[in-house]
Amino acid sequence: MQVGIDLGSRTIKTVTLKGGAVLQRRVVESGFEPHRQALKMLGEHPQARVVATGYGRHLMQQHADLDIITEIKAHALGARHLFPHCRTVLDVGGQDSKVIQLSEDGRIVNFQMNDKCAAGTGRFLEMMAVSLGYGLTDFGSAAAEADAGTPINSMCAVFAESEVISLKNRGIPPAEIARSVHLAVASRLAAMVSKTGECRHLVFTGGVANNTTLVAMLENALGVPVLVPEDPSITGALGAALHAGCS
Repeated sequence: MQVGIDLGSRTIKTVTLKGGAVLQRRVVESGFEPHRQALKMLGEHPQARVVATGYGRHLMQQHADLDIITEIKAHALGARHLFPHCRTVLDVGGQDSKVIQLSEDGRIVNFQMNDKCAAGTGRFLEMMAVSLGYGLTDFGSAAAEADAGTPINSMCAVFAESEVISLKNRGIPPAEIARSVHLAVASRLAAMVSKTGECRHLVFTGGVANNTTLVAMLENALGVPVLVPEDPSITGALGAALHAGCS
């Protein structure tokens, strides 16, 4: 039995494999002491081989006997397992976004990461949703229903929030602003993907991939289909579990 655990900035994800099949998958909030939450989750399978990934992987290694791999490798393994022809992975989590380019046989040949600015991340979308009075699920739905968007000039998280407040004060409907925010994020992510020079067989992972409005806008911006796993948030944990099975 193998367990992959992905300790992200907002949530902790685990995937348990047995005989190559997914036996269990879980997603819980990280809480104030993520390593304690993670240890509790791992306690359900004390005999399993464990591999950790994500922001908290080094912290976990201090508290448990396990191996670690980078988020880039974990998401590449998970995406390739779910979509064997995958050549590009776009992973957007709570605090960063990354694009991973794979060779024909699945090796990582290039990647780029945005971890210096919140724009284009789950945190950015959450901030904008709260500013407009939406929950995350309603935020995407509102953006999809709006007929038009008002351009947002700044993609700095701080200045964009100020700009959103200004648009509200001008009487721009919240749904229209929501659409504008989604279009700005889709444009930023599409630019990241395009810089790698490879858009074929693109797989979108991470919790933000649950936003169907953003997925549709990204497809429109790139001009290619965007593949989304059934549960995109656990892709990294799946990759870690797969690595545990072959290491």
